[in-house]
Order: sequence, then structure tokens, then C-alpha cells
Amino acid sequence: MSTVAVLGERALVQGFALVGAQVLVAETAADVRDQWEQMPNDVLVVIVTPSAAAALPGIRSSPDGPMTVVMPT
Repeated sequence: MSTVAVLGERALVQGFALVGAQVLVAETAADVRDQWEQMPNDVLVVIVTPSAAAALPGIRSSPDGPMTVVMPT
């Protein structure tokens, strides 16, 4: 089954667990990159916080990766 993941700072992503999203907590740029690399293959959509998006330039736009949406600020 395909899933939705939410990646970024705990305070901004933890509530998404209530709707069944896979929450990937990452407080630093290094954490963001680590979580991205370890993301399960069944994730089709990733919602990222603005700071997580900043830590993933180029990676986010890969045609082979999941669709990525940045949270509004």
C-alpha cells in the first residue's frame, strides 16, 4: 500500500500522525537528508516543512522520487 510521509521539525509534523501519515522527524539538515535516504519505497507523497525543503535542493525534484509538497509558511 502506498503511503504519505511528512518530513521536518517535530512541532510541525507530529499532528499528521493523527491522519495516518508516516511522520519523519528531522530537526537538522543532516537529519532531513538521513530521513530522506531511509524513506521506505512505498512512500508516494512527501510533505516537507520549508526548512526541510531547503535541506533537499535537487533531491526533491528527482523524477524517480516521490511527489514532494512544501508546507506553506
